[in-house]
Amino acid sequence: MRTVLLTGFEPFDQDTLNPSWEAVRLLDETLINDDVRIVARQLPCVFSQAPAHLHALIERFTPQMVIAVGLGPGRSDIALERVAINLIDARIPDNQGEQPIDIPVAAEGPTAYFSTLPIKAMVAALRAAGIPATVSHTAGTFVCNQVFYSLQHTLAGSTVRSGFMHVPLLTEQVALAASAQPSMSQETLVKGLRVAVSAALNTLHDVRETGGQLC
Repeated sequence: MRTVLLTGFEPFDQDTLNPSWEAVRLLDETLINDDVRIVARQLPCVFSQAPAHLHALIERFTPQMVIAVGLGPGRSDIALERVAINLIDARIPDNQGEQPIDIPVAAEGPTAYFSTLPIKAMVAALRAAGIPATVSHTAGTFVCNQVFYSLQHTLAGSTVRSGFMHVPLLTEQVALAASAQPSMSQETLVKGLRVAVSAALNTLHDVRETGGQLC
């Protein structure tokens, strides 16, 4: 049986939950097409720990596909990230109080890596399912981008497809905070992740954009 590894992050910046993990954890040990097992694991929101944690998971589960998921506050849809850059520039401290500024993710690594997922096909599938989605061209410079870059760096040259998705705040988070920020229900996030994973598994070559830009 093939394995897809999904990761989400622990809460950070004084939040009590992280939508990426709240959605990903509900897919742990579920099946897609009866021959693909999803394994979901949480990553620490810590610069010094997250990449090593991710690499250990890849070695343990030898997945055929890896999708890391993170929170994108202010985003209104599920964003399929196209590019990870070799830069850490932390606007806020991580969960260990570290705040690196203007340092590379990998000292000897290239400037950037592209996702190897069929991101446009995944966006098209999400939209067809009635779930807002876009292709994004910036994963930021915090732990999300560090994990995305580390993931692509680790799997460069392999046949394992990999990439990163950002998700919005949960509807209940926004309601509790009486905030006007965009959000998405946990049910929709979970459905969206399943749709995106299924599309990635069933798409050999990415689709062309039709009817205007996806983002």
